[in-house]
Amino acid sequence: MNNAGISHSTLTRREALRAGAIGFLGLGMAELSALRGLSQGETPRARSVIFVFLTGGLSHLDSFDLKPQAPDSIRGEFQSIATHTPGIRICEHLPLLAQRSEKWALVRSMATGSDGHEIACHMLLTGRLDLPAGFSVQNVPNPNEWPSMPAQVNYAKNGRGHHRLPPAVVLPEPSINEVGRVRPGQYAGRLGARWDAWHLHMATRCALGNGACPHCFRFEGTPFRHEPETIFETPPLTLPDGGLERLRGRIGLLDNLDQQRRTLEQNAESQQLDRHRQQAVSVLNDARTRRAFEVERADARTVDRYGRNKFGLSLLMAYRLVEAGVNLVQVNLGKNSSWDTHRRNFVNLKDNLFPYFDRSVAALLDDLADSGLLRDTLVIVTGEFGRTPRINQDAGRDHWGPVMSLLLAGGGVAGGRVIGASDRIGGQPVADRQTPENLAATLYSALGIPGDATWHDTDGRPYELYRAHPIPGLT
Repeated sequence: MNNAGISHSTLTRREALRAGAIGFLGLGMAELSALRGLSQGETPRARSVIFVFLTGGLSHLDSFDLKPQAPDSIRGEFQSIATHTPGIRICEHLPLLAQRSEKWALVRSMATGSDGHEIACHMLLTGRLDLPAGFSVQNVPNPNEWPSMPAQVNYAKNGRGHHRLPPAVVLPEPSINEVGRVRPGQYAGRLGARWDAWHLHMATRCALGNGACPHCFRFEGTPFRHEPETIFETPPLTLPDGGLERLRGRIGLLDNLDQQRRTLEQNAESQQLDRHRQQAVSVLNDARTRRAFEVERADARTVDRYGRNKFGLSLLMAYRLVEAGVNLVQVNLGKNSSWDTHRRNFVNLKDNLFPYFDRSVAALLDDLADSGLLRDTLVIVTGEFGRTPRINQDAGRDHWGPVMSLLLAGGGVAGGRVIGASDRIGGQPVADRQTPENLAATLYSALGIPGDATWHDTDGRPYELYRAHPIPGLT
């Protein structure tokens, strides 16, 4: 079956089931070519990475790099509080993270160098500061973009993860703007669509549409309930070959999983499916993978710790996917507008964002630590840029590419430390400036990807994964 078959109006449920399960797991329809140029025997420093993307741009000045001595027009309304680590202070509205400072480190000198969402997202999510020749922002993923970090990990892992799970997963929805445009840098681009990560489209509609809240994901056509029965929808299954083409109809993953598995197994025997389709059967039959998607059925205590909202349950899903063996999980906490606090910055952070963010990330760190997975899992938390030092007339902060803050934990990171610094108004790095290229190198290194690793575009041209050294001083 090819992509044309997937888009045909007479696609049967059985065909959708068989093809959709394969694409849903990020598996190709044909034999995948062997990875070139990577050594096989290296021991990774971390088994997995959870990359928490605060889409829209977190205000560093109101979270992890407050400036209490700055003028009123810059320092803002929030006070700093002491953390568990002497000398490190963060926002008063992040008390749970403050109590867990021994688990995380801060980088206060990260810079994307662009004040525009599109360019900054492309830089951050691909791990490259340069733009490809002919780059332009489009309404759909652009095959001329540099590949995302998840796509490069998928390539480096040759499309196969631990226990035959897909190496890279992105959830619960892509980062999009107010008119539904997908932000650049999220897909495989020049690497080729077959190396796309496993993208889940499962977020139900938010009551506020584009506002700043822990429910801020918009899924057109989905009725909103004031007390929704579900936080997530069963994800429509998509093929990586063809980008965002959706299968016609929806296929129940949880309630109908047993029936699907039996059908797949029958097809595997009768159709003599290739080994990648057999992998799809195995993954759907994996109890740990099934459990990862059943976050709304988690026990009440677990749901309370994470929060019954998309922030909390997305991070619980990430934890369970890592527990099941996925190498890289990118969690988009919000739509583009969620952290894009041009207006009501302090109100939105205090009431609608920080309480849910603080609770969910703290619960994630606790569960990783309690299970022993924190030493094997690198957690990265950041947006695509910071916010302006000067508060605007709408009591908000605008885009600011010169500097932002980054939180890292686990995977060998020594907690209770700060790397780099910004100036007295939080406007520029003054020590140990880092870029998305350093961040990407940190992520790849954590997963044991060799420093000389390359990827090849659809024309066979080689490119390096590493374009800088990993962030120093983390271990």
